[in-house]
This record gives sequence, C-alpha cells and structure tokens, in this order.
Amino acid sequence: MSSTMTIRLEDSVKNRLDQLASVTQRSKSFLAAEAIAAYVDTNEWQLSEIQAALTEAEAQDYATDQDMADLALKWNAGAHAGRPNTLLAILP
Repeated sequence: MSSTMTIRLEDSVKNRLDQLASVTQRSKSFLAAEAIAAYVDTNEWQLSEIQAALTEAEAQDYATDQDMADLALKWNAGAHAGRPNTLLAILP
C-alpha cells in the first residue's frame, strides 16, 4: 500500500530530479520515494546505534584505556613483519 504526500523542493533540486527521471526512465515519484526510503532506513539505523551506544555507556559497558592498549598491541604484533613497530612507540 502507498500514500500520497506533497513536498516542496528547491527549483534546482526539482530540475535535477527531472533530468534524473528522464535519463533513468523512471518517474519522479519513484525516484523520490526511493530516496526517502533510503534516508529513513539510514537514519533509523543511525539513531538505533546511537541509542544502543548510550545505553552501553550509561551501564559503563565499554573498553578501558588498558583494554584498548592491549588490543592495539595484539593487532600490531606481527602486522608489519620486517618493519618497525611504530604503534608500540606511541603507546605509554
């Protein structure tokens, strides 16, 4: 099922949409609906991830500085075989 919605566009955006519709042989309505759906999907995902991160932070469920240093050492070990361990030089 679909619904009708009226939107206001800047003239330059409408002109670009007209050109894109012509080149792709799609309707302006189809392109606008696809763009809005992609925007909503992206922003729903982003807001959900932000909320999850805030919940984790409030519960103090995050890596400590030592956890991160240990992980950096683990990743760096052997990652640059034959080259100096530059990451080790910047860690305290």
